[in-house]
Amino acid sequence: MADTPAHCDPHLDIVRFEGKLPHFSQSLNSRRKIKIVAIGSSSTGGENDVIPYPHRLELALRKRFPDRMIDVVNRGIGGQEAPEEVPRFETDIIAEEPSLVIWQVGTNAIAHRELYDPGRVAATIATGLNWLKELRADVVLMDLQYAPALLDREKDTRLMVSLIAAAARTAAVNLFPRFALMERWRTQDGIPMDMLISPDRLHQTDYATNCVTQALDGAIAAALVQVPPTSA
Repeated sequence: MADTPAHCDPHLDIVRFEGKLPHFSQSLNSRRKIKIVAIGSSSTGGENDVIPYPHRLELALRKRFPDRMIDVVNRGIGGQEAPEEVPRFETDIIAEEPSLVIWQVGTNAIAHRELYDPGRVAATIATGLNWLKELRADVVLMDLQYAPALLDREKDTRLMVSLIAAAARTAAVNLFPRFALMERWRTQDGIPMDMLISPDRLHQTDYATNCVTQALDGAIAAALVQVPPTSA
């Protein structure tokens, strides 16, 4: 593996949310204890001894707002996809009463294409987003990683990326376009694929996970509404 670059560009021009985060912003304004739920598969739950993004995001947000107690509850389960995740919403999301939900989807629909149909997965995502509308919480959809195992089925992968984006637009929730971000790192910034993806050709490296977290933290910060300065 080549030497790890000292810096990764978060490319806020790519990841900036289309909408604001009013519920999360209100929580930052009115509460000391704030909860975020991250749900998804191994990118959320963790894989290959890489600390996953929910823990890193929690540290980043606590650093950004040192006078708040921000908890990012990790509800990721490796190997799952939207059809297995939506039935967990009541216990794993709704019962937690978060002000922000981050739902990472789509990867296993392609990695295990023999088990899933992208169109049906997209329909399940739409159903889940309708359910989440009942919460007093903002929702962010995170799409697939840019990885060789997924690029082996590039047509299906790009279809899944577009279906997730369409579901986010229809439900008026924010999208974190991880695939486009990582594609920019690889194809324009020249970051080697083995810096981004582990030898299994699917899961993110520690470096990529850290960079994705930086970009997500930046996108969240840019979408806040009238958050008072911290006391630190």
